[in-house]
Amino acid sequence: MATRMQDDFYDAINEAWEADAVIPADKSRTGGFSDLTDDIEELMLDTTDAWQAGQNVPTDDILANFVKYHKLAADFATRDALGTDPVKPLIARYQAFTSFADFAAHIIELEKAGLPNALPIGVAPDFKDARTNVLWANALGVILPDTTYYAPDHEQGKELLAKWRAAQEDLLPKFGFSADEIKDLLDKYLAFDARVAKVVLSQEESAEYAKLYHPYKWADFTALTPALPLDEILTAMTGTTPEMVVVPEERFWAASDQFFSEEAWPLLQATLIVGIANAFTSYLSDEVRVLGGAYGRALSGTPEAMNQRKAAYYLAAGPYTQALGLWYAGEKFPEAAKTDVEQKVATMIDVYKERLQTADWLQPATREKAIVKLDAIVPHIGYPEKLPDRYKDKIVDDGATLFETAEKFRAQGVAYQWSKWNQPVDRDEWHMPAHMVNAYYDPQQNQIVFPAAILQAPFYSLDQSSSANYGGIGAVIAHEISHAFDTNGASFDENGSLNDWWTEEDYAAFKLRTQKVIDEFDGLDSYGAKVNGKLTVSENVADLGGVAAALAAAKRDADFSATDFFESWATIWRQKARPEIMQLLAASDVHGPAKFRVNVTVSNFDDFYTTFDVQPSDKMYRAPEDRVMIW
Repeated sequence: MATRMQDDFYDAINEAWEADAVIPADKSRTGGFSDLTDDIEELMLDTTDAWQAGQNVPTDDILANFVKYHKLAADFATRDALGTDPVKPLIARYQAFTSFADFAAHIIELEKAGLPNALPIGVAPDFKDARTNVLWANALGVILPDTTYYAPDHEQGKELLAKWRAAQEDLLPKFGFSADEIKDLLDKYLAFDARVAKVVLSQEESAEYAKLYHPYKWADFTALTPALPLDEILTAMTGTTPEMVVVPEERFWAASDQFFSEEAWPLLQATLIVGIANAFTSYLSDEVRVLGGAYGRALSGTPEAMNQRKAAYYLAAGPYTQALGLWYAGEKFPEAAKTDVEQKVATMIDVYKERLQTADWLQPATREKAIVKLDAIVPHIGYPEKLPDRYKDKIVDDGATLFETAEKFRAQGVAYQWSKWNQPVDRDEWHMPAHMVNAYYDPQQNQIVFPAAILQAPFYSLDQSSSANYGGIGAVIAHEISHAFDTNGASFDENGSLNDWWTEEDYAAFKLRTQKVIDEFDGLDSYGAKVNGKLTVSENVADLGGVAAALAAAKRDADFSATDFFESWATIWRQKARPEIMQLLAASDVHGPAKFRVNVTVSNFDDFYTTFDVQPSDKMYRAPEDRVMIW
C-alpha cells in the first residue's frame, strides 16, 4: 500500500523512485544531487577519454596541460611497475630524524614541499576584518569522524579503529615494513591519535563559527609551543613574523607539549611515517591505490573502489578543477539559463527584503541592518568570469613523471596559500568549480554561489512549471541567502566581518526560535543514529528560510501551484544511501538527513496543511503553536 502524503510526505513522493534506484558499487548513495553528479562524471570521463585519444583536444594551454597530466595518471602500466618506489625515499627521510629538535629544524623544507609536518597553521580571512587574510592556528586531525566516537562506550568508534588498523596492516607491507615494525608504528600512531582526540574541537563545537575567534598576540601564542621554532618557520614562509594569530583550537595548543616535544617524538614520528605512506597512495600502483582507500570505503559503506578510469580522471582533475568547470559551463550552460537564474536570485532577494520588513518580532534597528546586509549580498551564477592566474603555472614538464609533477603542483599550492598572508581577500575566486552539483553562501564574503551544474532538472528547468522551479532551485537559492541570517551568518555583518548588529532583545528572540528548530530535529532516528539538532541547526534554519522565501516568490506568479512547489522540494532531496554513510553523517555533518530536511521543514508551513489536507490524526501534523517560522 502506498504511503500517504499526510503521513510521510518524503516517502510518498519518492518511494516509487527509491524502489528502482540502484546505488553504484563505487558510491555511498544515489539521488537528486548524486544522479546529476553521476551524469556529469560520465560526460567528463567520455570527454577526457576522447582528449586522451587525440579527438577534439582543447587548444587552451591550461587544459592541454591537464591532458598531459591525465595521461600520466592513466598510465597504470608505469605506475604498477614503480609500485611504492616513489614514496620510499620520503619514508626514509622521516625515519632518519633522530629527535624532535632534528625534525623541527626541517619543518620549513617539509612545509614548502607540502609534506606531512604536523604544523596545522594556515592563512584565512580575519573574522574581524574579512577583507584581509591572517594566520590561523588549527589542530591536527583524528582517525575517527568526530571526537564523540572516542567515548569509552562508543562501540562503533572501537569497530572503526579496528577497521583502520586492519587497513593499515594490509597497506604498510607494500612499503617494505615488517610485521613487528607495523605493530610498533600503529601502536604509537593510535596512542598519538588518542591524545589529539582528547583536546580537539568536536564537530558540534566547530559548527559554531563565531565562537572560534580567539586572537592571540604572536608572542603569547609562541610561548605555548617553545619546542616549535615558529618565528623561523613564519619568517621563512611569509618574510616576517606576524603580530597576531587566530586560535580556534585553544585546547589543542594549550596541550601542545603532548604533541610537540621530545617526550612525544616517538609517537609523532610514527604518525608521520604512517602518514607519508598513506598520503600518496592514489599516485602509486593500482593495488596500493585500492588498499589506500579501504578505510574510507569502510566509513561510507562503499563496497568497491573506483575503477582505474575514474581514479585517473579525478586524480588529474584535482589541480585543474576550475578550468574543467569553465569548459563544462561553456558546453552545457546557455546564456538564457544564466539570465533566467539571475532574475530568480533578484526576485528571491526582493522577497526576502519584504519578509524582513514585516518580521514583527524584530525591532526597526535590527531590521534595517539586516536589509543592509541583504542588499550587499553578491550573487555568482554559473561560472567565474576568469580562472585564477596561478592556473597558468600548472605546466606538465616533458619527461616528468606523475609523482614529480604532483610534487611540483603541491609546492606551488603551498606557496600560493602562504602568499595570501596579510593580503586582501580575493572576492572573485570561487570555492567550487562550475561542474559541481552544489551551492554555497560564504559568510565572510557575503556571497552566494550557484555553479552551472546545479542549475538543471530536477532543481531547475525551463520545461517545468515556475512553481516547481521555485520549489527546487528557488528554495536552494533562498536557502543560501538564508545562511546570511542563520545561527552562524547572523554574527557577521554586510562586509563579512564578525560584528554584533542585533539589539539584545532581538537576538534573544532569534535564539528562542532557533532553539525550537534544534528541538524539532534533535534525537530523530537516522539509520540507527540520532540526529544532532545543534550540529545541524544552521542548515535547518536555512532550509526553513529558503522554503518560506521561495514559497512567497512562487505565489507572485498567476499560475502558482502549491502542489508543484512542495512536491518539487521533496523530489530534489530524494536519496538512497548505505547505512554506514548515514550513520557517519549523523555524527559529523552539519546537514540533516534528506528525509527530515523535507518532512520536518514542510510541517512548519500552513500552506502544506491546506494543500494536502493534513489533519491532526496524520503523522505529518504539527500543532499550529509548535510550528516555527523565522524568516
